[in-house]
Amino acid sequence: MAEEAEGPLKRLLVLFLLPEKCYDRLFIDLDLLDVRCLKILISKGLGLGIVAGSLLVKLPQVFKILGVKSAEGLSLQAFLLELVALTGTIIYSVANSFPFSSWGEALFLMLQTITICFLILHYRGHTMRGVALLGIYVLILLVLLSPLMPKTVVTLLQATNMPAVIMGRLLQVITNYRNGHTGHLSAVTVFLLFAGSLARIFTSIQETGDPLMAVTFIVSSICNGLIAFQLLYYWNVRIPHKLEKKHQ
Repeated sequence: MAEEAEGPLKRLLVLFLLPEKCYDRLFIDLDLLDVRCLKILISKGLGLGIVAGSLLVKLPQVFKILGVKSAEGLSLQAFLLELVALTGTIIYSVANSFPFSSWGEALFLMLQTITICFLILHYRGHTMRGVALLGIYVLILLVLLSPLMPKTVVTLLQATNMPAVIMGRLLQVITNYRNGHTGHLSAVTVFLLFAGSLARIFTSIQETGDPLMAVTFIVSSICNGLIAFQLLYYWNVRIPHKLEKKHQ
């Protein structure tokens, strides 16, 4: 019975988490001090956990906007720059055939981010601009994913991630500071993004060995941490009544 149970378990773990040699070392030989195999297990597990969690990371923000029917306090420019950074990660990772566990969350975060951009425009009375944004973005994405896209352009796009992340997050930080509150930013989304970017530093080093990816996530963690700090700092600050009334 043990061997029968081991068969499906081994196939599952070898498919998603470990090379067969590491499975045998950790689960057959019980050599739990094999650092190399432990790193692979932790990295793959974290990566898949981040990808799975990314399905829900920005949904609290989407539901919050829909619930209050307002995007007050959210910087459209910040979300657009974040969209640029996520797109760069997707294109660069696909072009370099990186494992999905090392970048998959960017795909799901991209879908949620473009939704938020549309909602911001919609609740500001620019629904048609939002529809146009969706159409233009899909076209750009198809062009960038084309196998005819030069590798130098793909690498350049990834290199722009860092300034895009910094500018995007700083725009939101400045918006929060000027408003004296964090508006309708979702605390759940902000803290999950912060935790995810921290974990991605380790997984990007372990799974891709690409210093550009690792540095991007280090910078992203610092910037996400600033917004998380602001959320805590302004935790008890209410949105001014005149702004709430304006969007009712």
